[in-house]
Parts: sequence; structure tokens; C-alpha cells
Amino acid sequence: MYEVVGVRFKKAGKIYYFDPEQLPVDKDKHVIVETARGIEYGKVVIGRKTVNDSDVVLPLKKVIRVADESDAAQVDENKRAAKNAFKICQTKIQEHQLDMKLVDVEYTFDRNKIIFYFTADGRVDFRELVKDLASVFRTRIELRQIGVRDEAKMLGGIGPCGRLLCCSTFLGDFEPVSIKMAKDQSLSLNPAKISGLCGRLMCCLKYENDLYESAKEDLPDIGTPVVTPMGEGKVVSVNILDRYVQVDLTEAERVMEFSLDEIVTAHMAAE
Repeated sequence: MYEVVGVRFKKAGKIYYFDPEQLPVDKDKHVIVETARGIEYGKVVIGRKTVNDSDVVLPLKKVIRVADESDAAQVDENKRAAKNAFKICQTKIQEHQLDMKLVDVEYTFDRNKIIFYFTADGRVDFRELVKDLASVFRTRIELRQIGVRDEAKMLGGIGPCGRLLCCSTFLGDFEPVSIKMAKDQSLSLNPAKISGLCGRLMCCLKYENDLYESAKEDLPDIGTPVVTPMGEGKVVSVNILDRYVQVDLTEAERVMEFSLDEIVTAHMAAE
């Protein structure tokens, strides 16, 4: 068992565990920690708690210290420097005629590294670009290619629902989303209506998927033979939330709607 605190480095970024030791580390405080990228400034979003060995990545790194006003000022200065680095990198990309789109630039807290995030349709040979940037900034340079979902998360925006993008406000991780989820929820399969700003399926399709899947277990599949108070027929449509099914009645030659309690599947009737 380990006593940890959860630290987040970006508004909707992943949460990482660190050992607070005896430091006065409480929720909502900012701290300085050592990460794989170097020394970083983050916010404690989960207060002290005890977790199992399987929940942490060993070796568990320690919180170096609680951040102060000078550290916050350093972060602000890094953001200003990153904006300038963004302009310089864009100019260099044009000079090298590279087919890539610069999305964001970020300094590590200790300024030992600058990370340039970009999107591109394929692989990009940016070796000469890295040399140019290194000669300008005199520090370690990392160019990181990201996907369109990550781009939307970084830049933010307004979704089709009229609210700020989920990925840029509270989603720490992207979960797999499939067209089957839209089908199960009887949504339009028009790509324009079920895609987000990133052009991929909307993350919110996942939110109610478990509810629909559990509700579907009690309902017959489309095409299932059933017996109703009006005679035998086949299921042609299912309303999962209201628990109604539409049945094509064989003898009556019409489609009628029945509640789940009013129908019996053919094999159950035979029993």
C-alpha cells in the first residue's frame, strides 16, 4: 500500500500519483514534482489517500516541494516564451516547406526542454527543422506528432451541443467510441451529426452506452418471432428507453406497438 496524492499538469490532463512524504500537500495546492519529462509544476486534484500496489507505477516519484508565488511566475513566463517559440517554429516550418501543422508549444517548468506538438497526414522528416530550432533556443527540442483528437483537446472549442468540448474540460483519457454505439442509441448515422470538431465520433456516445446495453438485454432483437395479444409477428423496431417494440403482425398485415410485458418470444411460447 502507498500513500499518494493525484497531480494533474493540464486542465483536463491525466492524473499521476506522487509520494507526498511529510510535506503539507493538500487538494488544490500546486506542487513541484519530478517527471519523465523533467521538473514540472502541477495541481493536486486528489488529496492524500492510500492505494494498492497495482494502482501505482513504480518507482513512485516524490513531491519535491509545495509551489510558491515565484514558481507561478515562472509558469507564466514559460507560457509567454512558448508563444514566441510558436511564431519562430511556424516560420521555420515554412522555410523548410514541411507538410505539417503546428498545434502548440510547451516549455517544461525548468526550461530544459521545449516540446512542439504538430499534426500531419503522414511521416515528416523534421531533422533539419530540429537542428534549426536547437540553434535558436539552445536547449533540448522535441517534436511530437499528435492525432486530431489530441489537437481538439489542446485547442478546445464549442461542440455541436453548444457546450465546451468534453475533452478539453474534464476528460482525462479518450475512450474507444464505435458506430455501433450510435446504432444502439437509435441516433442518426449521418457523420455530420455524430462527429465532433475533431472529425471523429463524439466522445459523448460512450456516456450512455452502458445503460443502453443493459436495457437491450431484456428486449428481443429485430427480426425475432414473437407472440402478442393481437397474434404472431416479427419485431421490426425497438424503443430501448421506453421498453416498447413494434411488431409486424403476420395475420393482421400491419405494424403495431406493444410494451415488453405484452409480448412473448416464439420459443418461450412453445415452452
